[in-house]
Amino acid sequence: MARLVRAIRMFSVVAPARRSHHPLMDGWMYIMTNRRDGTLYVGVTSDIVQRVWQHREGLVEGFTKRYGLKRLVYVERHDTIQAAIVRERRLKHWPRAWKIHLIQTGNPDWNDLYASLL
Repeated sequence: MARLVRAIRMFSVVAPARRSHHPLMDGWMYIMTNRRDGTLYVGVTSDIVQRVWQHREGLVEGFTKRYGLKRLVYVERHDTIQAAIVRERRLKHWPRAWKIHLIQTGNPDWNDLYASLL
């Protein structure tokens, strides 16, 4: 039990205090999929609109293109790209069930959130 509590503490994140944002300094952690309960990809970027568009158009070689991951189902904005990278690295080590719970908490229907970014 203590081991589980330590694991949850290690992977939990307290939202950073918000201050005025400059779009070029923000970092974004995001999750892409191909369908509800499908393959998941956790990524990070400094330009979320451009990066998701690249995934949707199949311009990013690798995992997302190979598995057709074009649906943005979760996104977090961070004050810096470094903070977003730390969050991404933590999530990549989470069990799949935790990632699904995170998605379903904010997006229970697994809607594509890309249009909400525009």
